Amino acid sequence: MKNLILASSSPFRRVLLDRLGLPYRCISPGIDETPQPHETPEALVQRLALEKARAVARQVPQGLIIGSDQVAVLDGDIIGKPLTHETARCQLQRASGRSVQFLTGLCLLDARTGESQVEAVPFRVHFRTLSDRMIEHYLQREQPYQCAGSFKSEGLGIALFERLEGDDPNSLIGLPLIRLIRMLENAGVEVL
Repeated sequence: MKNLILASSSPFRRVLLDRLGLPYRCISPGIDETPQPHETPEALVQRLALEKARAVARQVPQGLIIGSDQVAVLDGDIIGKPLTHETARCQLQRASGRSVQFLTGLCLLDARTGESQVEAVPFRVHFRTLSDRMIEHYLQREQPYQCAGSFKSEGLGIALFERLEGDDPNSLIGLPLIRLIRMLENAGVEVL
């Protein structure tokens, strides 16, 4: 088994990776996640996933490093983590009755060879029409202030949606496992 490292401090990504039953460890990459001028959302998540993996590869030169990053996009605007109650309320009001695209950048980097596999995995969320009361109750109960788009789909956030559209619902939580399994197998790691 190769030395598998998750370049993340996200507890949500750890829970997802645990599902594969592979031994791994986590190292926080500690990179600047500021978008570059005129950078598309797809380019941003791919760049950040690769930068996170490279940052950790400098610490573990024999590792197989998983990097991931996610953004929500509405009307071409990147919607990040709200951090505050007020921002989360505004994000959910804006998303009410509309569709939001989530893009998850995924990278698998072999630190020994420098070879990387990088993709941007899309997933679309169609929101129900949400009243201010529904939004307020949701935010009070779940407080999703560290989550892109202001919800936790693995929790009560599912009640905000009309429908979901995409290949892998794990993408919405931050780690597209179906694509990751393919990448791991390409790198010689047998998941099954």
